[in-house]
Amino acid sequence: MTLEDLRTDIDKIDGRILSLLGERMEKAVLTRKLKKDTLDSGRETAVLDKVSRASRGILEAGFSSDLYRSIMAESKRLQEKGLRTMGFQGEHGAYGEAAASAWAPDAAMIPCREFSDVFDAVEEGLHDLGIVPVENTLGGLVGPVNTILLHTGLRIVGAVDMPISHCLLCLPGADHRELRSVWSHSQALAQCKQFLARNRLEPVSEYDTAGAAKRLAAERPKGVAAIASRLAAEIYGLEIIKEDIQDASVNRTRFFILARRDESGDGEKCSAVFTAGDKAGALFRVLEVFADASINLTRIESVPDRPGEYAIFIDFEGSEKDPEVSAAITRAASLSEGFRILGCYREKRL
Repeated sequence: MTLEDLRTDIDKIDGRILSLLGERMEKAVLTRKLKKDTLDSGRETAVLDKVSRASRGILEAGFSSDLYRSIMAESKRLQEKGLRTMGFQGEHGAYGEAAASAWAPDAAMIPCREFSDVFDAVEEGLHDLGIVPVENTLGGLVGPVNTILLHTGLRIVGAVDMPISHCLLCLPGADHRELRSVWSHSQALAQCKQFLARNRLEPVSEYDTAGAAKRLAAERPKGVAAIASRLAAEIYGLEIIKEDIQDASVNRTRFFILARRDESGDGEKCSAVFTAGDKAGALFRVLEVFADASINLTRIESVPDRPGEYAIFIDFEGSEKDPEVSAAITRAASLSEGFRILGCYREKRL
C-alpha cells in the first residue's frame, strides 16, 4: 500500500464522517420538535459516558469526549435557530432538494426514503413542509404521488417548475471508455434511453438519482457510472463526463409544496380533484364551467382510484378568493362527485 493509497482511504473516510455528521445534525433539528427545551443535561451526560466507554485503541476517551461536546454544542445551536424542516424523497443532491432550496432556501432539507414518507412526516408534524414531484414533460405523471394526493389531508401551498439536466457521473480519474453500466432512478434512465443506447451502456435501476451517485462514491465499482444532478456530483465528489444527456431538450419537472395548513397570502393558481361519475358528458360539463368563466385550465389528468373509477386532477389560474373563481368552483362541485380544492398557491418557475 502506497502513501497515495492511504490518503485515498482517508479521503473516503472523511467523506463518510462528514455525511454522518450532517445526518446527525438533521436528526438533532428534528428532535427539537419533540421536546420542550434544547437543554437536556441528562441526555448529554449519557452520550458523553457512552462515547468515553466506546473509545478503543489509539482513540483516547478525552479526545472523543471533547469532540462530542463540540458536536452537541453545534446541535443545540441549530435547534435554537428554530429552522423549518422540509422533507424530500431521495438522498442529498436529489432534484427534489434543488427545487426545495429554490422555494425555502433557509429551511433544513431532510431526506426521506419514499414519497409516502414525505407525506407521513408532514402529517405527523415532524416536517413543516414537504416537496414531491407530480409531473415531468418526458415521463408524464408521477403515479405514486398523485395516488397519495387523492387521499391526503395535506394542503398544496406552493409549486416549483424547474428544468432537469441529467449528468453522466463517474469516479475521479475513471476511464470513460471502460464504462459498461449506469445506475440511476428508472425515470432518469428512461429519459436518457437514446444516450444509453448510443453508448452501449446498460441501465441499472436505483431508488433515487442522488442515491445512485452516493452509492457509486461509496462502493467505487469499476466500469460503472451514475446519472444524477450537478449538485450530486459536487456533494459526492464525482466527475461530470457529460451534461444534458436527456433525450429531449425540454425536460422539466413540476413539484408541489405540501403543508398541514394553508399559508397566508393570496394564491395565483388552484389545484382540485374530483370524480366525474358515470354520467355521459359529466367531465365535459365540469370543464365547461371553467371555460364559460374564462378561467384557464393548466392541467387535466386522470388517475385510477377505485375499480372502474378515475379521479380527475385539474389546475387552473386564479385565486379562490376571487368571486368569479369561487362561483365556478361551487358550480363545478355541484356537477361532480367529491370535488375538493387541494390548495391555492403561488408557483415558481425556474
